[in-house]
Amino acid sequence: MKILGSGHYAPHTIVTNDDLSKIVETNDEWISTRTGIKTRHISDGEEASDLAAKASIEAIEDAGISAEDIDMILLATMTPDAMLPNCASTVQKKIGATNATCFDINAACSGFLFALNTANAYLVSGMCKTILVIGAETLSKATDWSDRSTCVLFGDGAGAMIVTADDSKAFCSVSGSDGSKGSVLTGAATPLKNMLVNSDETGKEIANYYMQMDGQEVFKFAVTKVPECINQVVEKAGKAVEDIDLFLLHQANVRIISSVAKRLKVADHKFPVNLDKYGNTSAASIPILFDELRKSGKLDDVNRVVLSGFGGGLTWGATYIEL
Repeated sequence: MKILGSGHYAPHTIVTNDDLSKIVETNDEWISTRTGIKTRHISDGEEASDLAAKASIEAIEDAGISAEDIDMILLATMTPDAMLPNCASTVQKKIGATNATCFDINAACSGFLFALNTANAYLVSGMCKTILVIGAETLSKATDWSDRSTCVLFGDGAGAMIVTADDSKAFCSVSGSDGSKGSVLTGAATPLKNMLVNSDETGKEIANYYMQMDGQEVFKFAVTKVPECINQVVEKAGKAVEDIDLFLLHQANVRIISSVAKRLKVADHKFPVNLDKYGNTSAASIPILFDELRKSGKLDDVNRVVLSGFGGGLTWGATYIEL
């Protein structure tokens, strides 16, 4: 699989740690030392499809194609504009990709990798030739802004890639899920209400809608599972860990990324980060990071890259690509 182009977009409004200290009991030192996050972009009205469309237009221009050339749009998100229409179809309308088949994928912070894997399957099968893969989130609408343990973590944004089949560019992946531990990271739940069931629990809809997380369990899961799946995909690719030029991880927490580097015995400089500027943007974090590195020239001399995501589900994955 070959990446023809990429793009990203984040809302213009930037919220600093000091801004958050005005609404919850926290401060810049506490947030930055524990997470590595300094600022995050927050939507003042744009929905996930708006962010995705702007990132996609940039990726299309970068690839030197037209929107009509796109056969499929895969959009990874857990914060779509609505249940119907799917967010990918809304993006299709906004960018004019009239020939694309469109659907969403929800694997939380692993979503972009799952979408990229799905794109690869369509390309290998010959069912599609040119695919737009997007990760887009408006996590600010699923965040409880009175909960200092979660509101400091998340941001809004979108990243996109245009991919096509290319036998000369190796691609392989591993992925997994553990639904038995899904309760450690939840959100956007509403109680069943219909002609047979009526919940009288006042406020239950709102309480269950916001993201809730057992941070310690998520940390333990990430620092164990991510090195494991990276080793698996590197072996599957017929390479060694030291052969990999860069590791692009889901941008959740700088301590997680540092712990993964140590467990793999790889220098920190091979694990670029941008979460200090964006916070955790879930499915958007990996494509945003990739596009920033690409546009800044930091991928010019890079060939072998491993992408790895982890998140709610619980879900995880690692993908080996050649640029």
